[in-house]
Amino acid sequence: MSVDESQESGPGAPARYIGEVGEWEGLAEQARALADGRVSSTALVRRSLERIEATQDTVNAFRRVRAEAALLEAAAADRRLAAGERLPLLGVPVAVKDDTDVAGEPTAFGCAGEFPPKERDAEVVRRLRAAGAVIVGKTNACELGQWPFTEGPAFGNTCNPWNLAHTPGGSSGGSAAAVAAGLVPAALGTDGAGSVRIPAAWSHLVGIKPQRGRISTWPDPESFQGITGIGPLARTVEDAALLLDVASGNHEGDLHRPPAVAAREAAGRDPGRLRIALSWKAPLTFTRKPLHPDVRAAVTSVARTLAGLGHLVEEAEPDYGLIGLAFVPRATAGVGEWADRVPDRCLLDRRTRGAARMGRLLGGPVLRRARAVEKRQQRRIGALFGPYDVLLTPTTATPPPRIGTLAALSGWQTDKAMIAACPYAWPWNVLGWPGVSVPAGFSGDGLPLGAQLLGPAHSEPRLISLAAQLQDALRWHERRPAGRPAPPDPAGVTRGA
Repeated sequence: MSVDESQESGPGAPARYIGEVGEWEGLAEQARALADGRVSSTALVRRSLERIEATQDTVNAFRRVRAEAALLEAAAADRRLAAGERLPLLGVPVAVKDDTDVAGEPTAFGCAGEFPPKERDAEVVRRLRAAGAVIVGKTNACELGQWPFTEGPAFGNTCNPWNLAHTPGGSSGGSAAAVAAGLVPAALGTDGAGSVRIPAAWSHLVGIKPQRGRISTWPDPESFQGITGIGPLARTVEDAALLLDVASGNHEGDLHRPPAVAAREAAGRDPGRLRIALSWKAPLTFTRKPLHPDVRAAVTSVARTLAGLGHLVEEAEPDYGLIGLAFVPRATAGVGEWADRVPDRCLLDRRTRGAARMGRLLGGPVLRRARAVEKRQQRRIGALFGPYDVLLTPTTATPPPRIGTLAALSGWQTDKAMIAACPYAWPWNVLGWPGVSVPAGFSGDGLPLGAQLLGPAHSEPRLISLAAQLQDALRWHERRPAGRPAPPDPAGVTRGA
């Protein structure tokens, strides 16, 4: 069934959110300005640190801020730039999520307690540094990345820059909030059940979940039994693709080593005429998952835009089967593995302790069976990609909830609420395949909404090309939250630092 052209389009953003993106605001823009000598790394990093400090009491995006170290690294980057050295991100400030090791910093992953500093960088951080990036800090995440909100007694509430009463999503909510608020031009998150794509949708960003193994998870050979990967969050497709290119690659100890792709090149390429399946169906979970009408309207509007760009868009549903039975053992086993690293397990949330117990119960034969059926699931769901090239779904079923909506619930209540709000993202974690969440508009209350572009194995280039074409049509990157720090005056952010 084709898209109904008569349906109302998704609600647009309120006028107060519309504005011009400031000079050097994007990752690629900042890299170009640094290479051209129009700005110094010291100035950009200092501005980033000032914005972080100014918003920490409100947005609360960061768990750790590397102010002194980042300024020293920026000064070194300025010397390298002055000497003629050029690297993809030389001198550009970025952030990583606090489940990713940065030498000299603890990795608490949303947990309370005292964690020892790490002796060395994770492989992905090593690659960021090799590209010249300056890591300004580590962003907040909910406890062990389990939930689509970023709240907890260890660090407080991370708030959505579009409306501080609402969550930016999770578990990569700190990274999403940092980018949406203009504290950094791009950041890395991790995605184990939508934890990059969900906060991207709820923070009006582009979020890429790459193919499993595209970005190394080392020092872990794989993360959360293979369902979790690292991915970029940015305001534009070009910026997300640039960060993906820089971060991609493997350590010799990685279990998954897919062939390389050129993401940024794909962002500048026409995708051609594609066959796109529009799906509203969520996988079977034996819980209610009503779709919010504003989300349906927004995703329908995206589908209509794609049809207007010349693509064939039809309603069609993948055969998910009982994929949830493969997800739960892997997810809870991953929680248990991370919980074993925590210095004081007594400080863990009761829901975390319950998930860790479940992971131990479902370990062994159950976990092995859950992993063994993956290829069968890929074949069944992948049958959609015979007649179609791309699957379009909502990223979430609802707009972002208010702060505190889920934080005080029991484990089962949290699971039900989480599944109801976010039923569309997690199957692609089981499959290990790529997906891109793009801004789809706003709810009637002005809250961001997202749409997912999903593909089969190694399809990042096609998804990124299509996302870039959508961005050219929808111009989502020209909108920003009210009260966001003003773009810099070029006279104030100069080589003079």
